[in-house]
Amino acid sequence: MTKDKDFEIFLATVPGLESVLCAEVRLKGFKQPVAVPGGVVIRGGWPEVWRANLWVRGTSRVLARIASFPVVHLSQLDKRACRVPWGDILRPDVAFRVEASCTASRVYHAGAAAERIGKAITQTLGATQAEDAPVLVRARIEQNICTLSVDTSGDLLHRRGYKQAINRAPLRETMAALFLRQCGYNGQEPVLDPMCGSGTFVIEAAEIAARLNPGRARHFAFELLATFDAQAWQTMRAVKSERTPQVRFYGSDRDEGAITMSRANAERAGVQDYVTFTQGTISELRPPPGPAGLVIANPPYGTRIGDKQSLILLYRALGQTVLTHFTGWRVGIVTTEVKLAHATGLPFLPPEAPVPHGGLRVSLYQTAPLP
Repeated sequence: MTKDKDFEIFLATVPGLESVLCAEVRLKGFKQPVAVPGGVVIRGGWPEVWRANLWVRGTSRVLARIASFPVVHLSQLDKRACRVPWGDILRPDVAFRVEASCTASRVYHAGAAAERIGKAITQTLGATQAEDAPVLVRARIEQNICTLSVDTSGDLLHRRGYKQAINRAPLRETMAALFLRQCGYNGQEPVLDPMCGSGTFVIEAAEIAARLNPGRARHFAFELLATFDAQAWQTMRAVKSERTPQVRFYGSDRDEGAITMSRANAERAGVQDYVTFTQGTISELRPPPGPAGLVIANPPYGTRIGDKQSLILLYRALGQTVLTHFTGWRVGIVTTEVKLAHATGLPFLPPEAPVPHGGLRVSLYQTAPLP
């Protein structure tokens, strides 16, 4: 893997949202993206790796696939791992760690596989292993094929660098971006979240409209690799594509603390001039002046049957309010229960398939423009 060579790059996402991520990756100008289980595969060099981390909103991490070979026993893994040109990718002065997974393979002990690969790297490169190392090598052994990758992201990519304040069970920014895309949002219409929590949907929508790169305020693991070119990376980051949105973005919540959090997060993200957060109840909700747009919310789901019964009233109030006052607006609701979604009384289109979120499975329910 020299600096000029193309290789496979894997952009991970939540299972069930691969096609949505693939559409984003294609729109961002990456060539021939292919949706596969768990993410999207592209081909490119290290500049494409950097660009994917900097630009793509819906991916949780970017893996550079550095080697793939058949393996049926641990001694074979030893030999083949030692042949990988680790010095072309990793630095001897930067600690690393190895994680492995094994599925339907003769090599079935993930811990032993990780140990052998780590030993091979140490022997050939001289780098040390550490549990908290900033560079992660991933090994996937599936159907007796070992695929080695380097995690180029480091911290998960939903950590944009601005959200210091969060509420309970927040929706990750990466998922919020993909749900916005599923609702047809392209940055040219207002977005309103009536239960905004820490402001994720509103801030993400404002960033999209302002053409702000999601990775602009953070560091990445690829900066610690032997392939890193600091000057080329600085040139890439310095390109300004920002524009002033033609519409505004709105969040409301009955909790004063949520509004304080949202405003602080929006200011850290640099979109405070484009957003408005107000405290209020669902029944007080009214459309802002200007064109119709998208109402999108991630309401509470409840974890016990009693919770869900009380939540039905909340969902019903939301549905009645938007049906009465938001003519021409589309609605997107993220929730776990079809019963809760139907309590709104909204004319939902066929729902999207459920996707995992916080140990639960959630679906996006959305409408066409309301009559």
